[in-house]
Amino acid sequence: MLYLTALQEGLLYGLLALGVYISLRVLDIPDLTTEGSFGFGSALAAVLAAGGHTYLSLPIAFLGGMAAGLITGLLQTKLQVHPVLAGIITMSGLYSVNLIVRGGPNLSIGAANLFKQFYKALHLTGDQRKVAGALLALAICLVVTLLLIVFFKTHVGLCIRATGDNQDMVRASSINVDATLILGLCISNGLIGLAGALVTHYVGYSDTSTSNGTLIYGLAAVIIGEALFGRIFHNFALKLLAVSLGAIIYYIVIQLVLT
Repeated sequence: MLYLTALQEGLLYGLLALGVYISLRVLDIPDLTTEGSFGFGSALAAVLAAGGHTYLSLPIAFLGGMAAGLITGLLQTKLQVHPVLAGIITMSGLYSVNLIVRGGPNLSIGAANLFKQFYKALHLTGDQRKVAGALLALAICLVVTLLLIVFFKTHVGLCIRATGDNQDMVRASSINVDATLILGLCISNGLIGLAGALVTHYVGYSDTSTSNGTLIYGLAAVIIGEALFGRIFHNFALKLLAVSLGAIIYYIVIQLVLT
């Protein structure tokens, strides 16, 4: 059952890994906004859930992450700030914003926990909850991954992918490079904000340490996924799947070592 917990955590952080993959591999941008947008999504979800808006907290956290990505994108494209510095500026600013949103260093969501409500609705107890939690996390991860696959096959999604491959070619094709970069960063950080919200529901609270190390988690998942499945998974859809698998493997290995 310990590995079911690791599986559930890996699936939830798989969304974080997908966000990191989009900025790092698709856009070819080392975006350091991650910890800020993850914490912002976590803070927004905690405040809304504590106020009784359990389900509304998820889309709002996604939009909050997108707002963080928008700021980073505007700093890069309109003010010509270096991508690394732009991410650091947004991340640092969000540290104070998250404290203001939560109204303090931590905030518990109590009975408004998404997973607890799911267990209660199905009348689950004991180990049944761990199995159901892992299945719920799997369903969420699969739905988000499928939506990403569909989006990146659209014209806009292909433009974002092309921007990461060759900006000069995209610019020569009369495509607004700044707009595609900003949209890509918004989607990336939106996923990270959503991951922050889901992790907050999973642990039952949000605090200043919630986002610590999340960038490392995301990078580790991307690297593990590419190392193990890179030569097998060649198309874009399978690469997204590989990143999620990398996150799962990462957390299972951590649980194995701790055990």
